[in-house]
Parts: sequence; structure tokens; C-alpha cells
Amino acid sequence: MKTPDTVTLHINGRPLSVKTGTSVAAALRIADAPRMGVARRSVHGEARAPFCGMGICQECRVDIDGLRRLACQAHCEDGMVVEAAT
Repeated sequence: MKTPDTVTLHINGRPLSVKTGTSVAAALRIADAPRMGVARRSVHGEARAPFCGMGICQECRVDIDGLRRLACQAHCEDGMVVEAAT
């Protein structure tokens, strides 16, 4: 069976189609280009976005299908639901 070229996920309730293999961190950036892909807010309310791209900095924490995960370490899947800071 052939792997689809794209998958559709939902980021903060909005559908987004991306190429198969795209990280959730990249999808955040694609979906929210003006805000630079904000993933979460700091305890002081500052916008935080993926920084290191390999899971060390923990700045890309989002809820994926109800579980807290690192966006840079997760690949987009069809039907995935992502909740990030607004």
C-alpha cells in the first residue's frame, strides 16, 4: 500500500494539510507563520516556540491527541489533534 503524499491534522481547531513526514513543530510554523509557530506560553505569559529542534530545550511542548508531547519529536499523522498556545 502506498503512503499518502499528505496528511491532514488539526491545530487549534483548524485543519492543515502537510507533506507526510513533517514534524509537528514544522506544521506549527506553517499554520501560524505570522507568530513564528508559538507552541506554548511561559509562566510569565511570553510566547515560546521550538528552538533546538531535537527535544533538549522543551520549548515546543504541545498537547497532541490529549497528551503533552514535544512538537519537534512528533511526526504529523492524519487526523491528529494539536492544541498549542494562542
